[in-house]
Amino acid sequence: MQVESAPRALPRPRALTVSPAGFRRVALAAAVALLVIVGSGATVRLTGSGLGCQHWPGCQPGDPFPNKGYHSYVEFSNRVVAFFTVVITLVLAVAAWRTTGLRRSVKILATVVFAGTLGQAPLGAVTVYYHLNPWLVISHLLLSLLVLGLGVVVLIEAARLVRGGADPLPAAARLGGALLLVAAGALVFSGTLATAAGKYPGSSGDTRVHRLGAFDPSVAMHVRAVAAFGILFCLLAIWAWRNRARFPWLVRGCGLVAAILAAQMTIGEVQYRTYSHVPWWLVLVHVTVAAALFAATVGLVARLWRPLAPPVST
Repeated sequence: MQVESAPRALPRPRALTVSPAGFRRVALAAAVALLVIVGSGATVRLTGSGLGCQHWPGCQPGDPFPNKGYHSYVEFSNRVVAFFTVVITLVLAVAAWRTTGLRRSVKILATVVFAGTLGQAPLGAVTVYYHLNPWLVISHLLLSLLVLGLGVVVLIEAARLVRGGADPLPAAARLGGALLLVAAGALVFSGTLATAAGKYPGSSGDTRVHRLGAFDPSVAMHVRAVAAFGILFCLLAIWAWRNRARFPWLVRGCGLVAAILAAQMTIGEVQYRTYSHVPWWLVLVHVTVAAALFAATVGLVARLWRPLAPPVST
């Protein structure tokens, strides 16, 4: 009597995994998107379109799409950009948990990036509800910059996963980097105060948004923050040059930050000297370059603490 063999169990599908190189590409896309959304949000404010859509998620009651003209289209376009940014950071968070060899802390950090990006939506709704209260607008921008900085850190960790890591730099360099990061935070915060006190505080048609403080004192405080950042950066750059044989990448990183800083200071000087008739798009460039400067500084400081392994020579 022949006994039939039991049917073989079908192989279980393997869980989707993401390669380190794939995760690095996702992290780069997320960092770029987080930078773009800063410029997109600044466009809304500087064109006076913050109240172009006075409801959320739709632009007006019963109709999600804009039909009020220029301001509503600008505000709605920003919401579309924000939606795709949320999607990209969601992909980042999911990919992090599926990436082999990625540290748990980085996976959590990628999830925080997504949560912070998603949190921009209700914060934006509250900001509109309170008719663009300047402190809420500033909080909106600062949260964007914070999430951008965390996204850059995730990108650095993704690069370390691909290339490998090296030992942290000496304590003096790391301390200088930490102080530089604090100065960068003060720089962007003082910049938001100067923008809120300037001639483009945001509006919608005839509805003007109150300025926050006076322009000249706010600019003076911002200039001091720029000076503090510049001094600390010069000290780090000098240290990098003296140790260029050991850390050639640090010289290149300082060069990148110096180039962005020079561009930012030039734009700011032109903006200040043409204040009475400065176009809104120049202020937009100033804000966007400031976000790029902050992101580059975060990346530079992160590599002081978590440097990449030297590239393999062929």
